[in-house]
Amino acid sequence: MLLLTAAVALTALIAAGLGWTAPTHLPADDPLGGPARFGLAVAVFAVAQLARLRFRTGAGMVSITWGEAALIICLYLTPTGWLPSAALLGAALAWSAMSLLGDRRPVLEVVRITASLTAATALAVSVTTVLGEPLLATPTPALALAVLAGSVTYLLATAWLGGATLALRHGIPVAPPLLAALRGKLLMFVGNVAVGLVVVALLELDARWLLLLPPPLWLLQQTYRHRLRADQERRTWRAFAEATAALNQLDERGVATAAVTGALTLFNAELVDVDVARGDGRWRRYRGDPGGQLVDREVAPPGRTEPEDHELVRTLSVGAARVGELRVRFPRCAPPNARERDAVAAFGDALAAALHDAATHRELRLVTARSSYEAVHDQLTGLVNRSALLSKGDQALRQLAHDHPVALLLLDIDQFKGVNDTLGHAAGDQLLRLTANRLGALARPGDLLARLGGDEFALLLTSVPVIGDRAAPMAYALRQAREIAERLAAPTEVAGVRMSVEVSVGVVVADAGTADLTELLRRADIAMYQAKEGGGSVAAYDSARDAASTDQLALLAELREALKTDDQLVLALQPAVDLTTGAPTGVEALIRWRHPRRGWLGPHDFIRPVENSEQLGTFTRYVLDKALAVAAGWARDGLDVPISVNLSARSLLDPRLPTEIADALRRHQVPPDRLVLEITETVVMSELEVIDEVLATLRSMGVQLAVDDFGTGFSSLTFLTRIAVDELKVDRSFVIRMADSPEAAAIVRTTVGLAHELGLRVVAEGVETAEQRLALAELGCTAAQGYHFFKPMPADKIGAVLGTLLDEARPNVFPLRADGAS
Repeated sequence: MLLLTAAVALTALIAAGLGWTAPTHLPADDPLGGPARFGLAVAVFAVAQLARLRFRTGAGMVSITWGEAALIICLYLTPTGWLPSAALLGAALAWSAMSLLGDRRPVLEVVRITASLTAATALAVSVTTVLGEPLLATPTPALALAVLAGSVTYLLATAWLGGATLALRHGIPVAPPLLAALRGKLLMFVGNVAVGLVVVALLELDARWLLLLPPPLWLLQQTYRHRLRADQERRTWRAFAEATAALNQLDERGVATAAVTGALTLFNAELVDVDVARGDGRWRRYRGDPGGQLVDREVAPPGRTEPEDHELVRTLSVGAARVGELRVRFPRCAPPNARERDAVAAFGDALAAALHDAATHRELRLVTARSSYEAVHDQLTGLVNRSALLSKGDQALRQLAHDHPVALLLLDIDQFKGVNDTLGHAAGDQLLRLTANRLGALARPGDLLARLGGDEFALLLTSVPVIGDRAAPMAYALRQAREIAERLAAPTEVAGVRMSVEVSVGVVVADAGTADLTELLRRADIAMYQAKEGGGSVAAYDSARDAASTDQLALLAELREALKTDDQLVLALQPAVDLTTGAPTGVEALIRWRHPRRGWLGPHDFIRPVENSEQLGTFTRYVLDKALAVAAGWARDGLDVPISVNLSARSLLDPRLPTEIADALRRHQVPPDRLVLEITETVVMSELEVIDEVLATLRSMGVQLAVDDFGTGFSSLTFLTRIAVDELKVDRSFVIRMADSPEAAAIVRTTVGLAHELGLRVVAEGVETAEQRLALAELGCTAAQGYHFFKPMPADKIGAVLGTLLDEARPNVFPLRADGAS
């Protein structure tokens, strides 16, 4: 822009200098004289600039003046060679005065404007003089056309120089400011030409007529001003509507970009900043200028600094929430007026609402995305969940060839509930995440890994090799399953405890077109439970056992209905008697199922599925309630005989069990010492803290504890040092082999001796012959139960039997002879 200013200024000086060397054609009897005419021309040019009108464009302020009228008048009054110099002096005086009194324009800017007007005047004079001789000439149509051509030249030259200056200053094309200047000046140009020709005609006619011109000129000036203002208002409101409509975006960047672009157009600003406050406390600034450059970057929160006179700052708020800040910088030479302040305020409010809506939409999108993610992913591990496995797995199967083999591995963490109960749920969650990470590292591209819930994971293998015989896919899947089990078993630390993650894996292989994921999961689930029951870590799906598994599912559904009635699940009670006195030492409650379709079912037919199902708690409470109801009846009949109930190991993992048993004892009004809970060898061998706490609580309540199948586990003796019990029950396997096996007899003898030393009762199970009874008596065992004494009997008959035994009980009721007969 500096080069353009220098070039125009040099051109203006040359034109002014050359003009004085041109010959003049003033009449010899000219009443005004050359100096007066030159001074008059300077004054006309100065007044024409002082009577300016201004309006904003996209690149700054544009001034329109009476320059064409002054040019026409001076062409008539003054030799054409003098006009560039007159324009130079008049423009310099006018713009210097306006700069000092209001605009405060830089000196270089005044020089540029003066030089531009001078150069345009010189060019216009050249065009006019080529077409005619206007000095003191009588107005004719031909001369009017010559003057009109000069005026058009003057208009185009001043408009182009002004547009080029603004374009260079702001880095924009020259066309927009040029067209804006021409559009704003068009009406005034027509009036200027008409006024100039009228003045010339009046001078030619009689100069005194000029005294009538000031009022019409003033009205014409006001008309121009009103027309420009109305046009500016119309464009402003149209731009305001377009700018606010453009704010209707769904994202922050879109809103801020539209705000910067709209504000630049709407306010014809030099610079626009939109600072956006984000929910995390960070601020981002979007900045634009008329050159079309838009940059954004993170910034510090805006301070409290006062804006300059040519800037407007609007805090963007919605209610009490501050969403950002709008800063509009106007040209220094044209600070904002009251109307523009109101427009910035209104635009800022619309922008604040748009930014708030964009932030709301962003949060909504995040919530929707999070909801969509959570709908198909497990929140704890980040793996896909069951529903996603089913949908994505079926989709993967459809994309494979019909006969392409696939494998599904279903994993279940062994003793996971024990980890939760002993170390807490946080440790359980840590273990699940660790397992998921290890499985993710073992999965291959194309495999689909999911957490189904709880401690179950599934891995769909789609890249199973197809070469080899039909057994190759299963062999491959089993190798993968065993590798996973071994990798997961690597020691790790959970909640400060070093442990190994042992899993049971069910494996099923099928062709992609023969089964969907639901069916594969069902088969893998059967295989997984086969792995648990078989004691190994991996098992393949066995179709021969599928029917049995399906039948167990049906049996559990039927058991749920049986628990709601009172006539299907019945107690079978078997007394234990003192080998010396014959008195009953206790009664074991055994459950039987009188199935309406299957007939009588023993415990071995349904206990195992119940222990592995969610119905275990309901079933245990049901049996306890029935047993205590029978014991309550004995108490009312004066029979002081304890009743024994078997407890599953899983039941003892529930810390609520003691409270539930205490409520049942209180409800049936049975003293706690009348209840004996038989715990199995699995419980005895366990070292879980929660089991010890449950048993200790039961013991403190007065409930008696008996160890069933004592002697079959290597940890039995260790258990007796942790938990105080009341009774040891010798397993029937030792009783049956006692006569033929010295080892079995030694175990029984040792158990009886240990019990005597610890002050515990000893009951031998499974006594079926008199010889076994005699051998037990000789070994010092004091009580026994079995078919030799009584078979399990219904509850309505056991009362009479117990009463008879107690009535007949006396010393040596069963005197023993050497031949084993009593």
